[in-house]
Amino acid sequence: MSAADNKKLVQEMFVIAGSADPAVRENSLFMATLADDAIWTVTGQYSWSRTFTGKPSIMNDLHGHVRSKLVERGRTVAHRIIADGDIVVVEAKGNNLTKQGQRYDNDYCLVFRFDDGRIKEVREYCDSVLTEKALGAFPA
Repeated sequence: MSAADNKKLVQEMFVIAGSADPAVRENSLFMATLADDAIWTVTGQYSWSRTFTGKPSIMNDLHGHVRSKLVERGRTVAHRIIADGDIVVVEAKGNNLTKQGQRYDNDYCLVFRFDDGRIKEVREYCDSVLTEKALGAFPA
């Protein structure tokens, strides 16, 4: 796929992810596009920093844990999307509330690497202090 095709796919994913309607966010284009052997790396040096390997780990261990902390399925709104070849970079902002009533409106830079229309790798950069403050330390 071309850079333009990859960018369009990511734009569509974030339209769904940014919807105010939780039922729309349930219809995950991201999950359908994620390769079975994908990896997701949370960068930095804090409790969440690690690499999740494989679609089940990404969806259950990472995203499932985040969902367990939020009132409703997470909402993330993209503000800028840049594509170059098989790489798409997204600047985004979360719009979420934890079950304890705390705002979790993190700022993200997500770097997606595609292979033939499938997400093979994601590198996540975010406010690590806010993540641990709102969601707590990632379980050992």
